[in-house]
Amino acid sequence: MQSLRMTWRDWRAGELRFLLLALVVAVAALASVGFFVDRMQAGLQQDAHQLLGGDMVIASDKKLADDWFDEAKRLDLTWGETRIFPSMASIVSDNGEPLTRLVSIKAVSKEYPLRGTLKTAVQLEGEGEATRDTPVNGTVWADKALLLALDLSAGDKITLGNTVFTISRILVSEPDKSLSFVNFAPRIMMSLPDLEATGLVQPASRVSYRLILSGEAHAIETYRKWAKSRLDNEANKGIRLETLESSRPEMNTTLNRGEQFLSLVALLSAMLAAVAIAMAARRFVVRHLDACAMLRCLGMTQNEVTALYLTEFLLVGLVGTVIGAMLGFAGHFVLLEILGSFVLRDVPLPGWLPAVKSIATGLILLVGFALPPVLQLRNVPHNRVIRREREAPKPLTLLTYCCGLAVFVLLLLWQAGDLKLGLYTAGGFMGGLAVFALVGWLSLKGLHVLRRNLNNPDWRFALTSLERRPGTTLVQIVALSCGLMALLLLTVVRADLVSEWKKATPPDTPNHFVINILPEQKADMAALMETAGIENPGLYPMVRGRLLAINDRPVRDIAFSDMRSQRMVLREFNLSYLDVLPDRNQIVKGRWFDHAHNEISIEEGMAKRLDLSIGDTMTFDITGTEVDAVVTSFRKVDWGSIRVNFFAVMNPESLKDMPQTWITAFYLPPEKIRFAGELTRAFPNLTVIDVGSIILRIQTMLDQVIIAVEFLFLFTLLSGMLVLYAALVGSQDERMREAGLLRALGATRSQLKQAQRVEFLLIGSLGGLMAATGADVIGWVLASQVFDFAWTFNPLVWLTGLVAGSLCAMAGGWLGLRQILNHPPLQTLREE
Repeated sequence: MQSLRMTWRDWRAGELRFLLLALVVAVAALASVGFFVDRMQAGLQQDAHQLLGGDMVIASDKKLADDWFDEAKRLDLTWGETRIFPSMASIVSDNGEPLTRLVSIKAVSKEYPLRGTLKTAVQLEGEGEATRDTPVNGTVWADKALLLALDLSAGDKITLGNTVFTISRILVSEPDKSLSFVNFAPRIMMSLPDLEATGLVQPASRVSYRLILSGEAHAIETYRKWAKSRLDNEANKGIRLETLESSRPEMNTTLNRGEQFLSLVALLSAMLAAVAIAMAARRFVVRHLDACAMLRCLGMTQNEVTALYLTEFLLVGLVGTVIGAMLGFAGHFVLLEILGSFVLRDVPLPGWLPAVKSIATGLILLVGFALPPVLQLRNVPHNRVIRREREAPKPLTLLTYCCGLAVFVLLLLWQAGDLKLGLYTAGGFMGGLAVFALVGWLSLKGLHVLRRNLNNPDWRFALTSLERRPGTTLVQIVALSCGLMALLLLTVVRADLVSEWKKATPPDTPNHFVINILPEQKADMAALMETAGIENPGLYPMVRGRLLAINDRPVRDIAFSDMRSQRMVLREFNLSYLDVLPDRNQIVKGRWFDHAHNEISIEEGMAKRLDLSIGDTMTFDITGTEVDAVVTSFRKVDWGSIRVNFFAVMNPESLKDMPQTWITAFYLPPEKIRFAGELTRAFPNLTVIDVGSIILRIQTMLDQVIIAVEFLFLFTLLSGMLVLYAALVGSQDERMREAGLLRALGATRSQLKQAQRVEFLLIGSLGGLMAATGADVIGWVLASQVFDFAWTFNPLVWLTGLVAGSLCAMAGGWLGLRQILNHPPLQTLREE
């Protein structure tokens, strides 16, 4: 009861308002970010499901048994089926001769797709319209590449096996089309019931059967567990669960980067919240030292004082966190309204976890950063009433500060949802805190030498004032540096990160792949492309080979960790040979080729699945010739770049004399789309793959995340401004007492004003430069170690930090200075 009365009294006196405001803004920022990130991630996950065509996909090399469908029916799941295989399509040309082309046929059930939409058009130049329909019986949809190659249009006839179909629409895009080898040929989509009449599928046919499922999350998870338990059965060999990572690596990279960017915003919000609450709690405690001493004189014990203030802080914490969570929930709706349908479309409402997370975060921050000052209050001596001295913090108080920092680090890791990102950000913050404190302390020590060499009285007075309050000055410098560092990360450095991300998938990213180029066709193909005004791309050799053994042990005798690895080694590899490391490839272990003997570089994911080590020997069968190669390096491949990449690359000495074809990728602008048809007519053996729809999907997803990050900055900006305000007014009470004494001794308003301007200018400049340095270093670490971007240090960061720090310090000083100079000196001395 006494705690309630004291809380109400402090509230009416205005003592709790700043602390409550800091907590509300901090939690509101975290909650807004949390709710928005939750919905954004749900949207990204929904997009991920659309990229698979459903919530879950079962792929098989043979027709699935009935029990797979029975289990889906038992769990009340919706399902659809597709069957994909290569075949030949034929037409009759104008001169009566038959023309044939290799195509990829996709037979779909009427339920397809369960997630996402198809896009079709009636004209070759049309952008297409979304549809949930599928081809009706007797008709097919064909993609542009096939129509251009055979000079067809909608309404023409095409023969598949024993049946003649009408091309009713042009297939522009499929939600689940990946870059797998079977999809390299032009696509023809047909109705599943029409497949049997074509006679194309025979007992020995190589068909990919896919069961696509959708339904409630718990039912999907139950089915997933049931399916995984059956995959170990030898009878189910060749059946696999497809995920975004396995079937769509180029989209998985973009999704992961998007979630990392959103996590980074949430981390910076948490960092600003911690600094704001720590500053507000410190200010509260400093202003309650006299009251606490009076309570000790009236008979309160240390434990009673501690319980009293902890209860008060807990009440403030509960009220502030609930209000902040409610404001954050409302705020994320405002953000959605601003963004409209561009960012989020038909995503589910956020769950309850962001609310719990933000409230718990606020309370943890309050306890972690308010407990040390409260423990300092319990040690206030009785004679504080008479003597105005402040004792140094006790060991227990210092220990609780360390506990507060530890709590903060754990909080960052919790907020991040990404251990690597959380560790780097927390490490950067902790390291920055230590460096800022050290540089600030050394700077204060250097002021003594500087002061003796200055003749200007205003500067001498300002430097003396900074030396007289080393603890307060150091806290201001560190808090200002931390706040500005977070804001710079969210502004200038964030812009650089976003710019580098956009460069990863630029507008001129290759949207067409060409395979099966014969060595003697390279020169003629380059000439044709030059005539058409298309930039000549690089050509890469491709050699087909089957893995026979690893370290002389046949792969058939090796028990790999999963069925996917087992299937991989039984299929042919697409090998290549290069002199130099390919673009957007990074060696993560080992070295590049020294050309001393046959060498091979393996993509890191494949190396892990095959349990390879540097120095292992791999034996391949290439058209009957065995080729041994020593593994010299593992590479990290940027699959999101949509460029020619290989899992396995050898040195030229290993493969240059082997039978080979060549592959290339180039950007084809929309106005030259017919060039793809000209290319296949000039070289009938070539296969041209249009991946423009995949590029468009990646760039759309990229724009969504970038705009979300841009708008989320507004919420964290409010937290950052509060941190800056707390840092600058933290010494206002002490300055007021000092100004009153100096004015009583004859100092003029003009002298005090000029001296404090110099003081704040020095604090702001130093804090701004340190913040800029910290922001650039953290930006470099995040770019190189987390996001895998190139990084260029930007001088604008230092200029912005210097100017922003000076302006913020001067603005805060001006706001506080007015109250200090307008306060009568006599009243100030009486309050002492």
